[in-house]
Amino acid sequence: MVSARNQSKHVCVIGSGPSGLVAARELRKEGHSVVVLEQNHDVGGQWLYDPFVEGEDPLGRETFGKVHSSIYASLRLISPREIMGFTDFPFLVKKDRDMRRFPGHRELFLYLKDFCEWFGLREMIRFNTRVEYVGMVDSGAIGNDLKWVVRSREKEAENVAQEVFDAVVVATGHYSQPKLPSIKGMDAWKRKQMHSHIYRDPQPFRDEVVVVIGNSFSGQDISMELVEVAKEVHLSSKSLNITEGLSKVISKHENLHLRPQIKSLHEDGRVLFVDGSWVIADSILFCTGYSYKFPFLDTKGKVGVDDERVGPLYEHTFPPSLAPSLSFVGIPKKIIGFPFFESQAKWIAQLLSGKRALPSWDDMMQSIKEFYLSRDVAGIPKQNTHDIAEFEYCDRYGDHVGFPHLEEWKKQLCISALVNAEANLETYRDSWPDDDHELLQEALQSPHFTQLSTEALTLS
Repeated sequence: MVSARNQSKHVCVIGSGPSGLVAARELRKEGHSVVVLEQNHDVGGQWLYDPFVEGEDPLGRETFGKVHSSIYASLRLISPREIMGFTDFPFLVKKDRDMRRFPGHRELFLYLKDFCEWFGLREMIRFNTRVEYVGMVDSGAIGNDLKWVVRSREKEAENVAQEVFDAVVVATGHYSQPKLPSIKGMDAWKRKQMHSHIYRDPQPFRDEVVVVIGNSFSGQDISMELVEVAKEVHLSSKSLNITEGLSKVISKHENLHLRPQIKSLHEDGRVLFVDGSWVIADSILFCTGYSYKFPFLDTKGKVGVDDERVGPLYEHTFPPSLAPSLSFVGIPKKIIGFPFFESQAKWIAQLLSGKRALPSWDDMMQSIKEFYLSRDVAGIPKQNTHDIAEFEYCDRYGDHVGFPHLEEWKKQLCISALVNAEANLETYRDSWPDDDHELLQEALQSPHFTQLSTEALTLS
């Protein structure tokens, strides 16, 4: 639904990672007054690498942790750069930078800095400012009449600043709050336990027997690093049905072992697995993922997190009772993130200006109910509610604001990278199928890459 009204709102965006930056740009483009509150000293969010993890709870159980980024030193992207980036600002290869198709984390951070400078976003951002509370000014108000009070504190400052906004966009990411399994004997096991959130390099594990819990991309990546320095690495996985790529890695390294789930931990250092086997370990590293958490947000129970389901949210973005004055950007996972965040930001900005309108509360709630039911029927656990893994959904989402559908070459390059990673875990970032070369040429000749006249170099 489209409306002719054009209203300028005073909007607070929380976070200046990819989702926060594009939200700020789209809001300003739509004529809104925007303040971005960022707890760190620079933009980037998760991609602002922080090597200083001393003093952080190794299992990340603090409500407000000091360390936001979970990036480790050697991390490289798991997607090729061609499918990253916003629609009007491609992730180009630049001279004297990391020119690989799957660059290291710093290259994506520099891309976000470039994006920030190109669109003049820095002037809207208040750095070193942590949000401590967000709540409704009058919980009885609804819809466009809602106002939000935001309390924040500058680093090292004693006083808390308070400001009222017409709308709040939560763009804090979801890779900072460690998620831990419940294992019998965990509290009694007195040796080193830590979550991958504060893992930075393998050196602290030299000559140790290490149990890595979790067979995700990070668990596999970190295990491949640890085998070079550790005495033994035992990768504990929910399923022993592993990819061809991981099987190749395990067969190559005598000190890397695949293990089933852990049954219990014991005071003498034993780690007992469900098949009855055990090892005496020096360290346990939890690569068990992250939780959605918004400790600053008070919605009087209208939005909550239940087993990693943030809701109720219409289209993963709007809580029906508080929309459009409260919204979330960047909740979905297993998508090509940057264009999706961009479409979310455009929709939020246009709803706030009155150009577009949401369905009724009843219709939004019915849509959410039907979505949850479809996940249940498909056998998808509640904790995977926001795992999209579907190009078609991203395209349908973009239709809310006439956002362009994902290019076919982008979809094919994404699939190709995933298939290659499953077959060639150690080498997929540096060696790719012949089909990719044709797709790369199509990509580089597309409007996505030719729209900006910069010092772009041809990918080799």
